[in-house]
Amino acid sequence: MREVRGRFAPTPSGNMHIGNALCYLLAWLSARSQGGGVVLRFEDTDLMRMRPGAVEQTLSDLLWLGLDWDAGPAPDENAGPYFQSCRTEIYDRFFAELRDRGAVYPCFCSRRDVRLASAPHAEDRAAVYPGTCRDLSPAQAAERMKSRPPAWRLRLEDKTVSFRDRLYGELSCEILREYGDFPIRRADGVYCYQFTVALDDALMGVSEVLRSRDLLSSAPWQVYIQRLFGFEPPVFVHIPLLLDADGQRMAKRDFSLSLKEVRRHYSTEEVIGRLGFLAGLTDEPRPCTAAQLLPLYAPEKLPREDIVLPRGLFAQCGEV
Repeated sequence: MREVRGRFAPTPSGNMHIGNALCYLLAWLSARSQGGGVVLRFEDTDLMRMRPGAVEQTLSDLLWLGLDWDAGPAPDENAGPYFQSCRTEIYDRFFAELRDRGAVYPCFCSRRDVRLASAPHAEDRAAVYPGTCRDLSPAQAAERMKSRPPAWRLRLEDKTVSFRDRLYGELSCEILREYGDFPIRRADGVYCYQFTVALDDALMGVSEVLRSRDLLSSAPWQVYIQRLFGFEPPVFVHIPLLLDADGQRMAKRDFSLSLKEVRRHYSTEEVIGRLGFLAGLTDEPRPCTAAQLLPLYAPEKLPREDIVLPRGLFAQCGEV
């Protein structure tokens, strides 16, 4: 049996909101309650989306919550092996292996081309790639490369991908039919989310991934990539989303209830107590620390439906 190792994987594109804080708290509780460790890494491959100061604020927020990590950057670091933007040479090596194996191919389709040629995906409404460039000859691909750089897609085998989620149980999908060949490197050379996450989880020894359920549809892609390289996939725990008081999904780009703002009005213990209550670990939002929630944590206590933030729970932040 593998040692339990969870992870935090923030994208420094803005300030952490209270929904992110709930997810990281539960990831920490799950790993620590099993005697395991936690890895922190920053998913910042797309530098155009990153915001100055977001790394420093995220590190400060995690420490303020009392959520420590066993591997990852120091509190004053903003570059290094736990930042995806610094791991391109690693991704290059695995990409080259896939090219040598004939497991990837160049694709010249635009997003619009894919959308017009495909029906929407049942769960996340992403277009299923119809395989337009899958069978281009080397000569045809070389000719098209003269006018535009290609993205690169993974050539999927027609097989069923199965994996375990601690809340949803055993899940499976026919990955080629349901997803289609998916991109792992963009035309501008940036490696895609599914590829980098799958590799980093494997290379960093992550054995448990707790994250919000909106990423459930990413699991088959990541499992497929990990098995392609001979890695053992992690156990997944996809938790419900924390919605705002109007039932809308929180997002950094919408400046949803940020932890930076919450910290101005509430103590660490008050915030942790409210998050523990929202997660079903306590019967009232009484102040406590993350360490005090540890003996109360159990995955069967977690709600299975999305959580709507009760009005007034963070009233001092203007949420009424």
